[in-house]
Amino acid sequence: MYTDQVPKKSIGQTYTKEEALELDGSDRLRHLRSEFIIPTKNDLERKTLSSQSTVTGAQEELCIYLCGNSLGLQPRRTTDHVNAHLRAWATKGVFGHFKAHEDSRIPPFVDIDDVAAQRMAPIVGASASEVAVMETLSANLHLMMASFYRPTKERYKVILEGKAFPSDHYAIESQIRHHGLDPERAMILIEPPDPLQSTIATSQVLSTIGKHASTTALILLPGVQYYTGQLFDIRTITAHAHSYGITIGWDLAHAVGNVELQLHDWEVDFAVWCSYKYLNSGPGAIGGLFVHDNHTQVDREATKNGLEGYRPRLAGWWGGDKAMRFQMGSPGFQVGNPCALAICPLLASLEIFAIASMPAVRLKSVMLTNYLEELLSRGSSRSAADGTDESYQVITPSDCADRGAQLSIRLKPGLLEGVMVELEEQGVVVDERKPDVVRVAPAPLYNTFSDVWNFVAIFEVACTKAGERKKNIGGALGALGGTEDKGWSLIK
Repeated sequence: MYTDQVPKKSIGQTYTKEEALELDGSDRLRHLRSEFIIPTKNDLERKTLSSQSTVTGAQEELCIYLCGNSLGLQPRRTTDHVNAHLRAWATKGVFGHFKAHEDSRIPPFVDIDDVAAQRMAPIVGASASEVAVMETLSANLHLMMASFYRPTKERYKVILEGKAFPSDHYAIESQIRHHGLDPERAMILIEPPDPLQSTIATSQVLSTIGKHASTTALILLPGVQYYTGQLFDIRTITAHAHSYGITIGWDLAHAVGNVELQLHDWEVDFAVWCSYKYLNSGPGAIGGLFVHDNHTQVDREATKNGLEGYRPRLAGWWGGDKAMRFQMGSPGFQVGNPCALAICPLLASLEIFAIASMPAVRLKSVMLTNYLEELLSRGSSRSAADGTDESYQVITPSDCADRGAQLSIRLKPGLLEGVMVELEEQGVVVDERKPDVVRVAPAPLYNTFSDVWNFVAIFEVACTKAGERKKNIGGALGALGGTEDKGWSLIK
């Protein structure tokens, strides 16, 4: 039966690879794996883009890619979408803005962002008029704060999560300074109450809002926390903020395409996101934003009389409708025409989501991550039974309602470098956060239960080897002599 549960076994029993294959066989979304290009181990090691191998791709061993929380894999149909756009540009020139082609799934240039918004809307639980595909996450965050952060003498504070991703922290701090205010006084950081604790309880978020309600102008929180993978209770927190008359926005970089969202029904004021993680649209891909239609109504009589008639914003010519260059809804927050070429990979990915549906994607995601957690817990249980120290612990909430696809694994001090080197040598792609966290994110559109089983088997060996090496040489591993050359250090 296809449920959100994986079969659990008693202590002492093992999970076999054959059982993982059985789970793959009953997976209703298994056909979507073929929609993606999964790198081979040779691909990861090759120093040229073209393959010089005499072994066909079908025979090469695929890598275990569990890094969709950082960069999603490329859909196979991306190439066709991009080439169709380039062909339309080549053969039609400026007329490509308005002329459709019978043999292309790419709309005319002028309509491409509208089509993308229509396809994105079901993923975030919104109407198409509340969604805009544009800019990048950081740029959209600044545009949203320019409109929604309206500090006064009495209410000027911004509440944010203490370990927010730097993009959020920088944007908020710079916006506060832009208004001539002191970030030390205006930024309220929500931190875990215990230094040994990584997550933040909803009750703590609610109490912080209540404590600072009279002086708070805006709240900005992550839908899913990038470091721990914790899923925040967006609906409850949003309602609580509104009970005090406080505007609240959400950074959904790690939530969109990962968990089910109902932004309109939850009455979220605004949200921003990127599309290169779970939305598989490529490095630095075009972003998106949501603005609830409560904030997008236009008083046309006021505009006729020379008044604004709409919410203050940083406006641009693309923010109007196609007849009058003035339009209601989130598109009204657009500044310039979005890059049609950048939207093509997003459209390719959104077509796959449309085949699957977000409820189905989320259901499989819960199963995969539950399975991953169960297998990892077996390793910890064996260490306890053997009387040896545990090499790792999962710091992501154990309740699937409080997390997305990602599990964050904290290693014992000094193990990270050795573990990562071993994983990469075995063709396993995951994400590290120094000094001691590995983030693992099975993506339900292309990952399998066999991927998860194989990862855990390799990971436990990597932990053992790293632990033994640490004992032999003492202290941290120092990146095994500093030979790391895969570029991760620059990103981190």
